[in-house]
Amino acid sequence: MLNKFPLWKNLLVLFVVLFGALYALPNLYGEDHAVQISATRGGEVTMDTVAQVERTLQSAGIQTRGLTYESGQILVRLESDDDQLAARELLVSELGQQFVVALNLAPATPSWLAAIGGEPLKLGLDLRGGVHFLMEVDMEEALSKMRDSMLDSVRDRLRENRVRYTGVNADGNNIVVNLRSAEDYQRALGELRNQFEGYETRTDSSNNSITLVMTDQFLQETRANAIDQNITILRNRVDELGVAEPLIQRQGQDRIVVELPGVQDTARAKEILGATATLEFRFVDTDNDLQDAIAGRVPFGSRLFNVRGGGQQLLENRVILTGDHIVNASVGYDESNRPQVNITLDSAGGRLMTQATRGNVGRPMATVFIEFLATGETTEDGRIAFERIEEVVSVATIQAVLGSNFRITGVGSIQDAQNLALLLRAGALIAPIQIVEERTVGPSLGAENVRAGMTAIMAGFILVLIFMGIYYRKFGLVANIALLTNLVLIVGVMSMIPGATLTMPGMAGILLTVGMAVDANVIIFERIREELLAGRSPQQAISRGYENAFSTIADANITTLITALILFAVGTGSIKGFAVTLAIGIVTSMFTAIVGTRAIVNLAWGRQKRLTKLSI
Repeated sequence: MLNKFPLWKNLLVLFVVLFGALYALPNLYGEDHAVQISATRGGEVTMDTVAQVERTLQSAGIQTRGLTYESGQILVRLESDDDQLAARELLVSELGQQFVVALNLAPATPSWLAAIGGEPLKLGLDLRGGVHFLMEVDMEEALSKMRDSMLDSVRDRLRENRVRYTGVNADGNNIVVNLRSAEDYQRALGELRNQFEGYETRTDSSNNSITLVMTDQFLQETRANAIDQNITILRNRVDELGVAEPLIQRQGQDRIVVELPGVQDTARAKEILGATATLEFRFVDTDNDLQDAIAGRVPFGSRLFNVRGGGQQLLENRVILTGDHIVNASVGYDESNRPQVNITLDSAGGRLMTQATRGNVGRPMATVFIEFLATGETTEDGRIAFERIEEVVSVATIQAVLGSNFRITGVGSIQDAQNLALLLRAGALIAPIQIVEERTVGPSLGAENVRAGMTAIMAGFILVLIFMGIYYRKFGLVANIALLTNLVLIVGVMSMIPGATLTMPGMAGILLTVGMAVDANVIIFERIREELLAGRSPQQAISRGYENAFSTIADANITTLITALILFAVGTGSIKGFAVTLAIGIVTSMFTAIVGTRAIVNLAWGRQKRLTKLSI
C-alpha cells in the first residue's frame, strides 16, 4: 500500500500555511515611534497646521519617516523614541492649548499588505504599555436624576387625570405629594398606589398627603444599574477611540477600572472617558423680554442659559426631550458647508418630539449641551465635587413637525461636532465620574516584558526542537517543521481577529500549545513504532499510526478546548487573553500535527513502493 493525499488536500494544506504566513508577516515590520496631533474644543487641524508642524520639526533638525493627514488628525512617524519625545515637547509648546499632541506607535506595515487587511498583532497593556484609570461614580447625581424623573412622572400623571395638588417635592429619595382636598387625595391615591415600580405608598389622610417611598432593593438596583450603564457607555467610548482589547470592569460599590493598551498620552482618553455629556431640547421663551431677564427679572417658569460663543438666552424650564433617547449621532454639513450633528431618536423620543413640535411650528427651539466637570475638590461628606456646565449650542426655528430624525447646527468647528457626536452616539453617562487614580505603563517596561516572554517561548521551543530531532530523527524534523508552522499560524490567526490582543498570559498560552502540539506528534510517532514492532510494513505502520492516534489526540484537545471556551466565557482581562491563545493554539496544533505532518510524511515516504525502513 502507498500513503498519499489527493492533490486538492495537499493544495489545501499549502494554502492554509501560506495564508497564515501572509497575515503573520506584518509582525516582522514592527512599529514606528510617532506623535499624533488632534484638535481640542475651539481648534481645528487644517493644512496650515500640517505646514506648521513640518516647519517646526525641520527647524529643530528632527528627521521624520513620514507625515500623514487624515480624518482631521496628523500622524508624524519618527526615527527613534528620543526623536518622539523631543518632537512632542516641541510641538506642545509650538501649537498651544488648542491641540493635543499624543505619543503613539504606528504600524510600519507596507501599503500593499495593509491594503489586504494585514495588521500586526496588537499587544496588551503589560506588553505595549498604556494607561490605567480608576474611576469613581457620583451616585448622588445618579439618584438625583432618578428623583427628577420620578417627580416629572408623578406630576404628569396627576395633570393627565386632573388631580389638583399643592406640591410634588422630593424628600431624600422619596416623593411627597400634597393634595388640595380630601377628594383630590382619594383620587390621587387611586392613581399613584402601586403604580411605580420600586416605590411603596404611605398615606397621611389628615394632611391630604401621599409619600412614595423608594424601597431598599430598588435603591440597590439603581446603584448597580448606574455602574453597569456607565461601564457599557465607557466601553462604547473606548471603541470609538480605537483602543483594542481594553479592560473595563467594576471594582467595589462605586468604582470602575479602565485599562487602555497602547495609549501613552492620556489627554484625549481622559477628555472622552470622563465627559458626562447629554443634550436637552427646550423652547425659547418668546413671551417675555430677554433684557428684563438679564437685568434680574427672570419670569416664573423660565431660566437664563449661557450661549456658547457669548451671550445669554431665555428658555422655558420644561424639557422637551433629553439625550437619553438618542440612538445615533453623526457629523454632516449644512447648506452653508458648516458642521452639523445629525440626530436619530428612538421610537419613544420620536413620539415626544412629534407631540412637542406639532403645535409649535414657527417657534424657536434651543439645543442645550450639558457637561459635568470635576472641580478637583470634595464636598463636606467627602464626595467628589462636580460643576454642571450648560450651554446653548444652537437655536433654530421649527420649520415643520419633527420626528425621529433631525439635525442641530451651530456646534462650532468640525472637531467640536465630532466630539459631540461621539459622546451622544456612545451614550450619556448616567452619573458623572472622576478619575481618582491614574497609572501609566511605559513602553520600555512593556518592551522588557516582550523580551522576557519571547525568551521563554524561544527557550522552550528550541529545547523541544532539539529533543524531537535527536529522539525521532527524520520524523523529528517533520515534527519541528509542524511546530514552526503552528507558531506562524497562531500569530497569523490572532493578527486577523479584530480586537485580539496578546498579553503575558497569552504568551503563556502559546508556550502551553507548543507542548500540546509536540505531544500529539509524540503520540503519532509512538503508535508508528508500535506498528513496526508488531511486524507491519513501514507504509502500513504510517497509515495505522495516524489512524489509531487520531481519537486519542482529538479527545485530549477537545476537552482542553472546552476548558478554554469556559475560561473565555467567565473570565476577564488576562484570563480571556490566555483562553484566546490557548483555543487558537489547540485548533492550529491539531491541524499541523495531524494533517500537516501527514502531508509531509506522505510526500517524503508515502510514495516509496519498496520502503523497508523508517528513520523514527
